[in-house]
Amino acid sequence: MTDLEATTRAWIDGDPDPRTRAELTALVETGAAEEIEDRMNGSLAFGTAGLRGVVEAGSNRMNRATVIRTTAGLARYLIAHTDPDERLVVIGRDARPSSPAFMDDAIGVLSAAGFRVSYFAHPTPTPLVAYAGLTMGACASIVITASHNPPADNGYKVYAGTGVQITPPTDADIAARIDEVGAANQVPRSASPYVGPDVFAIGPDVFEGYLRSIAASLPTITGDRGISIVYTPLHGVGGTFVVEALRRFGFKYVHPVARQFEPDGRFPTLAFPNPEEPGALDLAHDLAQAVDADLVLANDPDTDRLAVSVPIPGGVWRPLTGNQIGCLLAEYLLGHGTGGGRTVVNSIVSTPMLGDIASAHGVTWRQSLTGFKWIWSAALDLERQGHGDLVLGFEEALGYSIGTTVRDKDGIAAAVAFAILAGEAAADHAIVLDRLGDLYRKYGIWASTQVSIKREGPSGGDEIAEAMLSLRTAPPSSIADVTVNAVTDYATGADLRPWYLGETNLIELELGEIGRVLVRPSGTEPLLKIYVDLTTPFPSDGSWPAAEDALIERAEKVGEALATWLEAPVAGER
Repeated sequence: MTDLEATTRAWIDGDPDPRTRAELTALVETGAAEEIEDRMNGSLAFGTAGLRGVVEAGSNRMNRATVIRTTAGLARYLIAHTDPDERLVVIGRDARPSSPAFMDDAIGVLSAAGFRVSYFAHPTPTPLVAYAGLTMGACASIVITASHNPPADNGYKVYAGTGVQITPPTDADIAARIDEVGAANQVPRSASPYVGPDVFAIGPDVFEGYLRSIAASLPTITGDRGISIVYTPLHGVGGTFVVEALRRFGFKYVHPVARQFEPDGRFPTLAFPNPEEPGALDLAHDLAQAVDADLVLANDPDTDRLAVSVPIPGGVWRPLTGNQIGCLLAEYLLGHGTGGGRTVVNSIVSTPMLGDIASAHGVTWRQSLTGFKWIWSAALDLERQGHGDLVLGFEEALGYSIGTTVRDKDGIAAAVAFAILAGEAAADHAIVLDRLGDLYRKYGIWASTQVSIKREGPSGGDEIAEAMLSLRTAPPSSIADVTVNAVTDYATGADLRPWYLGETNLIELELGEIGRVLVRPSGTEPLLKIYVDLTTPFPSDGSWPAAEDALIERAEKVGEALATWLEAPVAGER
């Protein structure tokens, strides 16, 4: 018997779930060697946003055994680092079919280990769980969610006592504790996880406190609260929360997309529940056209991201990019702030335009590694150094943190903030695109695009690594007739950068005054991601839409040309 066979049989014997136990047994009996290797050669690791994977049997998948062992390892870590009276964990979940069982198991393990547990009884937005953990003084918070991943996936996100997602070396320490856990069916669990003196359901007062805190972070509303807004949670958990938040801030004309409003982890109207995907907002755009709306807002399924679409002539709806939304919010929030001592942070793969905005407003700007755990690590570090509180953190993948209420991306607060921004524009007889033109006039036009190379299966990781090695050792001298002036490898030189912009598998190709290209493997999907950011001066005739279109086209050509170059070593063509 090989080591993999022995490991697989041990996993089967230790799996407490008869369904996944039978699933993996069937693969063994049919001799599905390649599939078994993919499922059992290793285990899920904490990436950019926790654990994520397909819900199937095996150590390298999301299932009850994985959740039980992960929670047991987390409990061991927390016991080693906290006093008994500090051992409160907050937990919530999304609406995916497997999430209730995963939360049951997590609570059962924690309760049996002597933790107090406060839980959300119903599917709940991720930012609200993070807020609850921070304000209740939890030593950790857990969210069972795969965010915007495909319906077959699920995940496990962990926040530290600081309210920020875990970062190194904490994640590695927790992973080591997980590795020490034996078979899942030997981990002590409460037979009735929701019954006991130390397990409490979280009431509506948490959401009330959250709304009060958000209100303190936003400018006083002076604009038009009569604008018409179409909203979709994309079958996620944000529907009632976001509509209520908008109502509390005075927006009375909110039109939910009915077919996507109720939480449904099967995502019946979507091929992929990511608001960035082509077609994801089609139902929202159709409704917006029918009701003559001023604005479309959309969240991803766990409500920590925000997408925005705005009307353009001809009955067409234009989705804004994450960078555009972030820069519009930054200009708005900083323009309505008072005094110094404020900071803004975005991830390294997000637009450098934020630096120009920060400089114009006299505030501190920093860039971090990808992921809000790094954005908020930077924010807290800057706060300790006396630079003041975070006004806005954002990443290009539709993530925004407004103020200090939630130390993670927050699609509820971002939706309210953008509605206020749009309402103020309407009061000035302008539209959101006018505000975007104002940004370009002040800071120059910036265009960003992203191209991804997908490599699934057992060899996918190796192929992505091979492409990165080619770029690292022999980068191109030009891309689509644009000269590469310099190359920065973020896998080296970490001692010369802030710790929150430390060593990472990221390469930057500098294009001089034209802009830059960044390449990195995804932290949550089998993708190699290419980010292109180009800039050009505002046209003297003021026709910025045409200049923007031309710049976007050029950025896309650069991204596609580099993708072709990167795929060549995989195909043996270079």
